[in-house]
Amino acid sequence: MDRPYTIINVAVTADGKIDTFERKGSAISSKRDKERVDEMRAAADGILVGGKTLLEEQPRLTVKSEALREGRIQRGLSPNPIKVGMATIADIPLDSDFIKAGPARVVIFTTSRTSIRQLETLRVQGVDVFVDDAPRVDLNKMMTTLKKIGVNHLMVEGGGTMNFELIRLGLVDELAMYIAPMIFGGVNSPTLADGPGIPRDAAIELKLMDVEKWEDGGVFLRYKF
Repeated sequence: MDRPYTIINVAVTADGKIDTFERKGSAISSKRDKERVDEMRAAADGILVGGKTLLEEQPRLTVKSEALREGRIQRGLSPNPIKVGMATIADIPLDSDFIKAGPARVVIFTTSRTSIRQLETLRVQGVDVFVDDAPRVDLNKMMTTLKKIGVNHLMVEGGGTMNFELIRLGLVDELAMYIAPMIFGGVNSPTLADGPGIPRDAAIELKLMDVEKWEDGGVFLRYKF
């Protein structure tokens, strides 16, 4: 396979939302789910986020557990997986946790719509920047590049638009989903897979691999594409 084995990880509410209408990165995961996510991060070679998540939430994408970081080091790896951001215009602040929190290699995929000055500034900060001379990042090419730089196991942490495009293009192998016992509502609240959508006769089928009922009232599901 010329791309990483890819797992979308997501926490959703019982009504399928990954955030409120305010889109401020509202907490959904329980304590147990946060621990599960940390274990997934520690097992990954890279963690990918899309433009809205990258620019608005500026996620750290680091392994929180010292024991898990130490385990990576003992396996000959860096303490944290490669942080991967994808944005059409990569106007990410240089003091963003995405860039500063670490230690971790930072990679950004963007387009020629990002200014040359910003590209140079990111590179001076040690960020590896890959630029598509196109209106949007070519996701197939991005995944091939990730494989080439050593990302064999990729964890995707949103958002909904990028999730949908990766799924639509057949670039995802698994879906790991925690369903929290809460409701956000809101017609404009983001979901696991946003974007333009597809008709019923083109629906993407999933195979249920595992289901767990947790004491926190939530449910954990694993699907295979």
